[in-house]
Amino acid sequence: MVMTSSSVQTAAGFVYDQLRKKIFEKALVSGQRLPEVAIAKELQVSRTPVREALRRLENEGLVQIIPGWGACLASPTRQEIIDTYEVREELEIMAVRKAAKHITPLQLCRLQEQIDAEHETFVNRNLESYLTVNDNFHIIIAESSGNNTLVGYIKNILSRTFVQMIFFESFFDFDTNPSLEEHITILEALKNHDETESVRLIKEHLRLSMEGLKTK
Repeated sequence: MVMTSSSVQTAAGFVYDQLRKKIFEKALVSGQRLPEVAIAKELQVSRTPVREALRRLENEGLVQIIPGWGACLASPTRQEIIDTYEVREELEIMAVRKAAKHITPLQLCRLQEQIDAEHETFVNRNLESYLTVNDNFHIIIAESSGNNTLVGYIKNILSRTFVQMIFFESFFDFDTNPSLEEHITILEALKNHDETESVRLIKEHLRLSMEGLKTK
């Protein structure tokens, strides 16, 4: 049977959803090979939609495609994580310093909403939602700085740490979410427009976040 372009896209979406679900449920591990033939057989589709799905996952940083070898899950090294967090710290210090001066009541309310959502997603053990809410908290702080260029840089660096946390996040090994209390204290410092305390807390939060990643 010849597949039309629309049916290929539908099948590719199905494969993408199935692979992404396995990644977030940690049914697949960092660095694991993703052979097209095996995936096509398992999901009962042709190799074409599998190839399209893998390309989409590659664009998100979740998969690496090596010409002549094939696809595998991303495998960030410890040094790559350290380098990423080093850059992220400098950017977020700049953002929180400016936010402490300029944050509005509405933005403070939005941060509180993310804290409430973070608690719910942690209880439900929904990793994707948890990481998204976590990123949103930091993006709102960046937006509160009033510097749109800085917001863009922070969104970019968050996309890198998002991938790293998917594979190495260890918060769900605990009964309580250690990040939640850290976000609450950061919010309080911002409410008080305390620039020094906001900077101290964001630095400590990012240090603990990086140390919480279980890497080899």
